[in-house]
Amino acid sequence: MSSLAVLNSEGKKQGTIDLPEGVFAEPVNSDVLHQAVVMYQASLRQGQASTKERGAISGGGIKPWRQKGTGRARHGSIRSPLWKKGGVVFGPHPRDFSYAVPKKVRQVALRESLNAKFQKEDLVCVDDFKNSFQKTKEFAAILKKLSLKGSVLALLDGSDPSVERVSRNIPLFQLMRSQDVNAYDVLRYKKILVTKTAFNNLLERIQK
Repeated sequence: MSSLAVLNSEGKKQGTIDLPEGVFAEPVNSDVLHQAVVMYQASLRQGQASTKERGAISGGGIKPWRQKGTGRARHGSIRSPLWKKGGVVFGPHPRDFSYAVPKKVRQVALRESLNAKFQKEDLVCVDDFKNSFQKTKEFAAILKKLSLKGSVLALLDGSDPSVERVSRNIPLFQLMRSQDVNAYDVLRYKKILVTKTAFNNLLERIQK
């Protein structure tokens, strides 16, 4: 059975969490991850691109010239797509790109994203931060001791509320709740920092 080390604020090991069999240390299912990531990215698209068809452009109600006898090509409106400043053919219009995959797929994708971070040793578990922080540098010093470099997603359920305040100005650091995180969030960041409480919540989510 695999286990995840639990560190203290000094970066020293003080315990382990047993990981469920058949979840971690298994080959990562990249197909499920791809399905979930594409779905989450699609939901982020604004879909506000818009163009005007010939019927939405003002003017052009009169025929530019008579049908025959001028030697020029026949036209019925200066707002035809063939003309400059004319309408757009099959142009984009506001739409909703979002769609949903089954709940079970989203659950498996979250499990596989955590598995991928665990295998790359990018999943760091710490004990809950019970002490109150007054300065940003205090919390930044803890991140340094934990060797967290690059972008960090922190799931610090069960920690003191002061962590949210002191972590606001730390670059490339994002704080979320374990019940709100999804596979796309996990994969977007280089390191995942979780507390024991948050990790137990995640295990409940992926094992339902």
